[in-house]
Amino acid sequence: MRLAFLRLTVGKNIVLAASLIWVGTLFVAPVVSAQTLPPQQLPATDDDRLNQLLEQGRDLVQAGKVPDAIAVYQEAVRLAPDNARIYSALGFLQARQNNFEAAVEAYQQAIAIDASNPDFHYALGFCKANLGDYQGAADAYRRTTQLRRNDVEAYLGLGIVLSRLGDYDGAIAAYRQVLASNPNNGRIYESIGSAYLQQGQYQEALEALQRANQLEPRRSTVQLNLGVALLNLGDVAAGMDALKRAAELEPRNGTIHLQIGDVYRAQGNAAAARAQYEKAVAVQPSLREAHLELGELYLEEQDYLRAIVAYRKLVELDPQDADAHFQLGVALQSRERNREALKSYQQARELYQQQNNQEGVQKAEAAIDEIE
Repeated sequence: MRLAFLRLTVGKNIVLAASLIWVGTLFVAPVVSAQTLPPQQLPATDDDRLNQLLEQGRDLVQAGKVPDAIAVYQEAVRLAPDNARIYSALGFLQARQNNFEAAVEAYQQAIAIDASNPDFHYALGFCKANLGDYQGAADAYRRTTQLRRNDVEAYLGLGIVLSRLGDYDGAIAAYRQVLASNPNNGRIYESIGSAYLQQGQYQEALEALQRANQLEPRRSTVQLNLGVALLNLGDVAAGMDALKRAAELEPRNGTIHLQIGDVYRAQGNAAAARAQYEKAVAVQPSLREAHLELGELYLEEQDYLRAIVAYRKLVELDPQDADAHFQLGVALQSRERNREALKSYQQARELYQQQNNQEGVQKAEAAIDEIE
């Protein structure tokens, strides 16, 4: 069962997307302000041309022509290489295009010119997080909080990337900084509860998630995490109630059905577990774990045809999964489709060899010998 572990339900993509909106409202302003600087504050090289480019860039942004605006600001920055605001505008536009490497470079240039601007550090953290550079993002978010101590968005970003790094204590501390100014934010309590779940601190998780439930009772991920905490504390009835509420709130979330199926399977109720796993793959066909559970159940029930279907889907989702190939061979052999089974066993053996899994190699070779 996976009840002792649940991935963070406040996903990176959700929160970072929200952060981009915030950055957007923040970083359009420097573009405009750079245009309206008095000429003597701009670099001496061709002031009129620079102002013309900045105005043109602003108009292109407002017209939604971001690639054209980027080209214009790149020309502007060549005329004013010491203007941090132009670099920040470039970084913002590159981030809008999901060109995060270019955005990082632009914000680093802005910071090299003006290292005391917290907005630049925050935006750098946002872009690095989107590149998967969580340590770099954490450093940038920390610097933001040093320069602007009550920056809620920076603490939120810091909590997320620290969770990705496995520093759950640090993440919880960052989230609690957010709570200091947002004491009724249910999502922050949920994030704290999720971090405690990752550490196996179920009582602490329960307390945070109960508070999240008070604030946002119709949020499905709160119910899901609450159910996991309760189940791990031994309160199966309340845990199942929470999971069922989660499924009612978000019926097309396969992970919820997967978790409910796990509970039924642990209780020995194979039929109920199978029904939940089948719901999971119906609403979320790419949910690998649900196909795996179904394959195992179908084999146990000697429903070999359905087992073949489940394992074929697993192989399709993850062609490098040696166990899936082997189990597909078992299901095929059970239907006396030995030629197909042999191919699956041979593929499994090859993958086991690539993975230096000697036990798997021996298992596959024994199955091959049995057929040959």
